[in-house]
Amino acid sequence: MRILQLHCDSIEYTPTKKEIKVAEDIDSPTTQRLNEIVVAFIAIESGDDSSVALNAISQIKNSMEKIGCKKLLLYPYAHLSSDLAKPTTAMSLLDEMENNASDLEVFHSPFGWTKSYKIQVKGHPLAESSKVVTKDSENSNDEKEITSNALKGESQIRSYWKIMSPDGTMTNIGDFDFTNHKKLEILAKYESAKQRRVDEQPPHVALMKKMAIADYEPASDSGNMRFFPNGRLIKSLIERYVTDRVKEYGGCEVETPIMYDSEHPSMVSYFNRFPARQYNIDSEGKKLFLRFAACFGQFLMANQFQMSYKNLPYKLYELTRYSFRREQSGELIGLRRLRAFTMPDCHAFCKDLNQAVEEIKTRFDLSQSVLNELGINDSDYDMAIRFTEDFYNENKSSIEELVKKHGKPVLVEMWKEKFFYFVLKWEFNFIDNLGKASALSTDQIDVENGDRYGIEFVDENNKISHPIILHNSPSGAIERIIYALLEKAAKDSKEGKKPQFPLWLAPTQVRIIPLKEEFLGFCNTLADKISTNDVRLDIDDRNESIGKRIREAEKGWIRYILVIGEKEVNSENLSIRDRQTGSVRELAFNEFLNEIKEQTKGKPFTGLNLPKYLSKRPQLMV
Repeated sequence: MRILQLHCDSIEYTPTKKEIKVAEDIDSPTTQRLNEIVVAFIAIESGDDSSVALNAISQIKNSMEKIGCKKLLLYPYAHLSSDLAKPTTAMSLLDEMENNASDLEVFHSPFGWTKSYKIQVKGHPLAESSKVVTKDSENSNDEKEITSNALKGESQIRSYWKIMSPDGTMTNIGDFDFTNHKKLEILAKYESAKQRRVDEQPPHVALMKKMAIADYEPASDSGNMRFFPNGRLIKSLIERYVTDRVKEYGGCEVETPIMYDSEHPSMVSYFNRFPARQYNIDSEGKKLFLRFAACFGQFLMANQFQMSYKNLPYKLYELTRYSFRREQSGELIGLRRLRAFTMPDCHAFCKDLNQAVEEIKTRFDLSQSVLNELGINDSDYDMAIRFTEDFYNENKSSIEELVKKHGKPVLVEMWKEKFFYFVLKWEFNFIDNLGKASALSTDQIDVENGDRYGIEFVDENNKISHPIILHNSPSGAIERIIYALLEKAAKDSKEGKKPQFPLWLAPTQVRIIPLKEEFLGFCNTLADKISTNDVRLDIDDRNESIGKRIREAEKGWIRYILVIGEKEVNSENLSIRDRQTGSVRELAFNEFLNEIKEQTKGKPFTGLNLPKYLSKRPQLMV
């Protein structure tokens, strides 16, 4: 069955000609006009049966609930398919769909008639969608793949989609004006469609290869990457920065195994509450799986702690290298979505829901600050927040406070009932150059796993209680941060700006180029003097023209270039070619160092991860 679904201001149609003998009988063809309605253009295909019809109407009703519409027009539309069912079968299945939508105000246009129509479709992100429903659409993945109940049931969750403004106003998504919020509009459409497949290569893929950061590893499983020296340097600096910030916040760093027993009682229960696919391993008769988060290890560790309410909130942190999720192959692309990834994962164990709600605000601020310092500011991402209806009614002011902190309208998904182990989840979503959304920072309020894992503390009344647990990644996966920085760079380049990493992440911050070999000794002395001040510097000593060496430095996004000739050797100042401004400036040595330190202060440093001399470096074939 093929469906084109449109949320309309109005539709007006007139039956004009009976096309088949078994067409529906109508007394007198008249023009019908319906307002504020969802129109489902439907083609029933060969092989469709009652299960397809019921699945289709369920999906239609679910999407209508999200936009708050209660009126439906079923419109037979043969032009959607070239493999149509017999007319009698089609009419029977359409009747079945109508009968199973009795909770809606349902209309249908006559079957077997040519009709003229005028239609006015709404302009919001969820107004237009298409569906293909088949008998095996629920089992289209590899039948051998073991998936959690949460993953299987995720598409069946009853929820409403709305927009919340910073003043707390909630607006139906169909009524919100997205004129000044185009990225939010893209996010709303992307999230509601839940289509993660990528049909073309985003620009960061070419950049990650060109800049010798990362590439696919053909000898591994899809979604597993190899990082070259430049990429490993960038990745390690981000890892160190995020870890330092979490430890400053109070996170206690730990390390836990990457694989666990699938039949451990707490694992079986949690696995079926977490929407992820995992890698499974058989070892000496034991069924193991590779972790898809750091939760298991930290929860099992917390189970061994003797805690008082005075110890809470207590925070455990791990930088997982790696976490594994067996994402579907069509979703894997570049650094955006991987099967093996590095995730900063911080859990806070709180004495009750009130403490958890207060603590999540602190972690929200931490996440905003971390992204900003990584070079991703609030104009680069939009926020989605999801919660149960009960939680919203009981914590409305706290939710509104988070949205106010964000300072922009956010996408809201409100669940009618609690389906997962958490009652609230927020996330910052980066929108790339293809209009795909990817979650970066996130946090959740988990109300189940304290009990599930037997984590206990003694409360104020000297009674044993189970903590509420917060699940926060202040940055999201490290690889995804690099993806976002490269996508931003690609956008800058397209707009005529010079792409650039934040200076503290640049693999080479300064390049020295001697005009002639006779100046190489001076260059070495200068390089030693600069690099001892925590600056990554290299020397292009190759026998190439000065023009070519400068061009290659600029193509490598190197911010500062120092060309050394006789004039520079005899000068007290440095002649600095600044790629970002396009200018050549004369600066005293200390002024130059201070300019660099101002841009890198508070950030971790590591030395050059390649030979100092370019003539000593092998060429990467890409």
